[in-house]
Amino acid sequence: MAEPRIVAMGGGGFSMESTTALDDYLLGLTGSPHPKVCFVATASADNDAYINRFYRAFRYPRAIATHLPLFQRDGSDIEATLLAQDLVYVSGGNTVNLLAIWRAHGVDRAMRRAWEAGVLLCGLSAGSLCWFEGGVTDSYGGDLAALPDGLGFVPGSHCPHYDGEPQRRPTYRRLVAAGELPPGIAADDGVGLLYVGTELREVVTSRPGAQAYRVDAAGETPIPARLLSPAPPGPR
Repeated sequence: MAEPRIVAMGGGGFSMESTTALDDYLLGLTGSPHPKVCFVATASADNDAYINRFYRAFRYPRAIATHLPLFQRDGSDIEATLLAQDLVYVSGGNTVNLLAIWRAHGVDRAMRRAWEAGVLLCGLSAGSLCWFEGGVTDSYGGDLAALPDGLGFVPGSHCPHYDGEPQRRPTYRRLVAAGELPPGIAADDGVGLLYVGTELREVVTSRPGAQAYRVDAAGETPIPARLLSPAPPGPR
């Protein structure tokens, strides 16, 4: 059985970039020529345009795509659906709403079982933050704030969009320094953090110069990222 793995992306992938480098990296990690990929767009309120964009980006033969609706339930068995996948891809959006809805429907427990069974979990923004103990969110509206009750699959805190939004870096550093969040990892847009179990195994990026950072009360320490090669041109 494969080890539990998560790829937390500060931002990027099909919904933010023209390059397919990060998504190709995710598909490659599955080891399947036609991986089964389930999109979970809870954080975006199951936005139809977002889901349709996912299906265009992951259409066969690149992947066997499906999605898990939670705003209009279709009666499917959530745990069985997730366990049947090679990759579960979680959208950006509102992390607080995502966590509340997942907990109400038991998706948090099903995600843990899928993770422990070796299904690769990934996501960007809210879909990156949710796996950690907590982090920085704009889910409450207005100023950025601490989110203290993530799923905790990955220890510590997290800040996505570290270079993509001007207040992310100073807010995260302040919250960690003040003890409102535990030390953790920040990721620039276009950066993916590969966790095997709870260990950060690799940092990759689709953008030259983008990287990750370990952040604690003393400040931040850069973690260089491996630049992914862009996919050759051609139809997707």
